[in-house]
Amino acid sequence: MTLDYSLIGKRIKKRRKRLDMTQEQVAECVDVSSQHMSNIERAVSIPSTEVIMKLAVALDTTPDEFLVGSGKFPGENWKAVADKLRLLNDRQLDLLDSFVDWMVEHEP
Repeated sequence: MTLDYSLIGKRIKKRRKRLDMTQEQVAECVDVSSQHMSNIERAVSIPSTEVIMKLAVALDTTPDEFLVGSGKFPGENWKAVADKLRLLNDRQLDLLDSFVDWMVEHEP
């Protein structure tokens, strides 16, 4: 799968505008310069995985909305679950990952 950074930048900009935020506001939340934020939206700079994750949090969405254009919002539960996941340590996340794999395999 090849990522289209121009399209990713457009999706980030669209989400930012939908939330009526400036590039400067988002840049501050993500801890990047306003110029870097502009460069990401124009596909002049390629955002790191860390920056994509921070953008998703700052813009109240999921990274897949930027990467593949298909953010999933099955209600507001995803945000509450994501907030709880951030509190888990690596061992707990590994266990949870195994449990989710099991659930997917055994879905009726």
